[in-house]
Amino acid sequence: MQYSNILKELKSLYNPKAVEGMARYSINPDNTYGVSIPNLRKIAREAGKDHELAQQLWSSGIHEARILASMVDDHTLLTEAQMELWVDDFDSWDVCDQCCNNLFGKAKFAYQKAAEWSSNDREFIKRAGFVLMACLAVHDKKAEDKRFEEFLPIIKREAADNRNFVKKAVNWALRQIGKRNLNLNKKAIETAREIQKIDSRSAKWVASDAIRELASKAVQERLRV
Repeated sequence: MQYSNILKELKSLYNPKAVEGMARYSINPDNTYGVSIPNLRKIAREAGKDHELAQQLWSSGIHEARILASMVDDHTLLTEAQMELWVDDFDSWDVCDQCCNNLFGKAKFAYQKAAEWSSNDREFIKRAGFVLMACLAVHDKKAEDKRFEEFLPIIKREAADNRNFVKKAVNWALRQIGKRNLNLNKKAIETAREIQKIDSRSAKWVASDAIRELASKAVQERLRV
C-alpha cells in the first residue's frame, strides 16, 4: 500500500466532531483527522509490515499517520536512534501509548529505554518510560521478576511528579507489575506503601490507587490460581 494512497484514505476519513472529542480528552488536535483506532488497524493490516513506509508516515507529522507508523513498522529493524527520534516528537499521550504498545515494547532496547526515559524532564518522554514498563509487564511473559523489580525504585523515585500524564503512567506501571504474579504483587504493594509516606499529593494518589487494585480480592484470587 503506497504512502500517497494511505494519506488520501486518512483524509477521506476526516471527522471534525471526533477531533473535537479528542481535544476534550487532552489529545493534541493539531494535524489530526479524527480517524478511529479500528480504522487505523484496518489500514495497517492492508499495508502489512513496511519499515520504509513507517518512516514516511512518521515524517508526515499527521497525528493518525504517526500512530499508523507504529502499527506497520518492523520492530526487528528498529534502532535506538529511531526510538530517540520518534520519542522526541511525542506531543500527545495517545501517540505515546500506541507507539510504546505497538512497537517500542517489542524492541530489544525496551527495558533500557524505559529506565532512561523515566528520568527525562519532558512530560511525554517521561510518560513513555513508564508506559513501556507497563507494556513490558503485560506482554513480556518470559521475563524474569528481577527485570521488573529493578523498575520499582524508579517508580518510587518519580511518584511525586504531579503532571497528569506522568503520574497516571507511573501508577499504570506499578499496577501492571503488581499483577504479573504473587511475588511481584507483594513487592509492588510494598513499594506502594513506601510511596504513601512521601509528602506529595500525586505520590499518595499513585500509591492508594495501586494498592486498591493490587490488594483487591479479584487480583489476589486470580494470582493464586
